[in-house]
Amino acid sequence: MIPQFTARDYSSFSLAGALCATLTHGAMTPIDVVKTRIQVDPEMGRMTLLSGGRRIVAQEGAAALLTGFGPTAVGYFVQGGGKFAGYEFWKKQFAELAGGQENAVKHRTAIYLGASSAGEFFADILLTPLEATRIRLVSQRGYAIGLMTGFTRMAREEGLAGFYAGFLPILCKQIPYAIGQFTVNEFCHELAFRTMSEETKRSLSRPTKYAVSLGSGIVAGFAAAILSQPADTLLSQINKGHGPKGSMPYRLRILAQEAGVRGLFSGLGPRMMMTDGLVSGQFLMYGAIKDALGAPPGLEIHKEERRSERGA
Repeated sequence: MIPQFTARDYSSFSLAGALCATLTHGAMTPIDVVKTRIQVDPEMGRMTLLSGGRRIVAQEGAAALLTGFGPTAVGYFVQGGGKFAGYEFWKKQFAELAGGQENAVKHRTAIYLGASSAGEFFADILLTPLEATRIRLVSQRGYAIGLMTGFTRMAREEGLAGFYAGFLPILCKQIPYAIGQFTVNEFCHELAFRTMSEETKRSLSRPTKYAVSLGSGIVAGFAAAILSQPADTLLSQINKGHGPKGSMPYRLRILAQEAGVRGLFSGLGPRMMMTDGLVSGQFLMYGAIKDALGAPPGLEIHKEERRSERGA
């Protein structure tokens, strides 16, 4: 049966998502700084995460690794709240549109894809201005001293158009990221729980549940990084002002042609490490915070293996 969530339930989903996103993204700021520099600085294009970090510290000091921490923490607080609560909301809506629990299980892949995409789309409307500020702070040394000064300078010099110049590429990045994060996580959980009876699942210890969440999050993190890497590279280029004049699709096409496959996946190694930590950490925290808030579990539409099928 499809659960009926209350406004309080969605508030709990949102708060849990906001906290897990801002804590994980904030903790990953140093890695993200190095990754962004590798993407936009030709001199660092062939560097590893470790060598790139050493170069930044040697030239600019250790504090440079925390560049953009403010917009990262604030941006992913609002984005995480919208994304996780949005995913729970849209998954329920699409399950009801499918005609109930049984049909939702049959069409679960489409529901996962649609719910993750819709939740991410609306969350990115909130995230984009802060992400643009973050990338400008990281990629242009001396641009501003922090979130407020950087945000104010962009608003003054470029206005709304500057903040949302990267909206299309951020959608191209974040929606595949969300698809990898949520859809792969769902199927990993389904694989882990498929042969368990309802009684066994209900009696699982908390450490076992967290172990499943961690393992599922690690696999989902790899998928999210690979699916979103090309658009992540293009987003960094757009926010630094690279590329020809013209419409955003035209600029993205030209930048992609100039970068080539190798250039689009530049920095994938560091980003996979970062994304793996982000996604697995987020799912662990999300579950723990929901439990602490007394929030109900999300809608489950996993396909269960019947006992007769296992015994055949």
